[in-house]
Amino acid sequence: MTTTRKKWLDAMLRIASPVIESCARAALRAEMPVYARPEVHDREEYTYLEALGRTVCGIAPWLAHPAQDRDEEALRAEYAELTRRAISCAVMPDSPDLMNFSRGGQPIVDAAFLCEGLLRAPDELYEKLDDVVKRELTARLRETRSRKPYASNWLLFSAAIEAFLRYAGAPDWDPMRIDYALRQHEQWYLGDGFYGDGPEFHLDWYNSYVINPMMVDVTRAVSGAYRDWDEIGARALSRAARFATAQESMIAPDGTYPVLGRSSAYRFGAFHALAQSALLGYLPKTTSPASVRCALTAVLERVMKSGIFDADGWLTIGVAGRQPEIGEGYISTGSLYLCTFMFLPLGLPESSDFWSLPDAKWTQRRIWDGDADAVTRH
Repeated sequence: MTTTRKKWLDAMLRIASPVIESCARAALRAEMPVYARPEVHDREEYTYLEALGRTVCGIAPWLAHPAQDRDEEALRAEYAELTRRAISCAVMPDSPDLMNFSRGGQPIVDAAFLCEGLLRAPDELYEKLDDVVKRELTARLRETRSRKPYASNWLLFSAAIEAFLRYAGAPDWDPMRIDYALRQHEQWYLGDGFYGDGPEFHLDWYNSYVINPMMVDVTRAVSGAYRDWDEIGARALSRAARFATAQESMIAPDGTYPVLGRSSAYRFGAFHALAQSALLGYLPKTTSPASVRCALTAVLERVMKSGIFDADGWLTIGVAGRQPEIGEGYISTGSLYLCTFMFLPLGLPESSDFWSLPDAKWTQRRIWDGDADAVTRH
């Protein structure tokens, strides 16, 4: 295993292990602290599904494929089994960790992230579940239909849940929830890889946290169902590639990046879209996989060295270390595990270009090192 890949893997497991291991023992509710703003008192309703759904979504590509390195493969197989147990504990009615899929609005969000993870590793995370667990899982997902999404990126959460139910063979999967989300986002597209978050544009990272990646994953999951969805999917992929190029160019030479708007406590989850583009191989030719690897590694190192864990290894609210004031009222401990979305390229084999090509400077390093051609490719 290369030094850089090991650095990524060690960081991912350090973040994900407390969630997956506790939930696999039906002990997440008992063991995970609930960090939130002092005036907010309802996050225990939502934080556990947040932690599991987001962690599964981030680590799923790594779980999906056997690793080339023997030691890494042993870890992958172990965590795949733990993750299946965790999913079981989250959905079985008699589990101490049975999670909330039907109270308040938030469950739509994290049920969708769980579904996105399942769609990223269906053979490993869904097909190997016991039939009883499969039945309870789809029953819990149907419960989210009682929740009304906002007219924003939230429409994609309902779409992702229905896309997974379609994959799982549910006869009552609802194409209208998918169709409405896709068509609304077509109307909200603004150009250059950016969508409005609803009718208005918001200067934050939601085009990466949710919109571009979920547009790609949902349309991939329902490929072949309807010709117009396939056409939307082709446009979504092209737009996501353009957005990924923009993201690569926003990483500073020292690994810092613009901290913009809502949900900044998701830390390097801000690079979900760039990580997905590397995973799926749709980076534009002008953006080298090696430069993306080096840029994201710089981000990883910069954030990890700031001290993001409490004494027991759980994430704390902040960007550079513990900064609880950065968290909005909807942010709690479980929310923070969206940061795992940056680790998607661990789903690529070590022999892939992303991991095997020699180190390369990314755009901002080239510019600040005096490379006159650094911006011509944009």
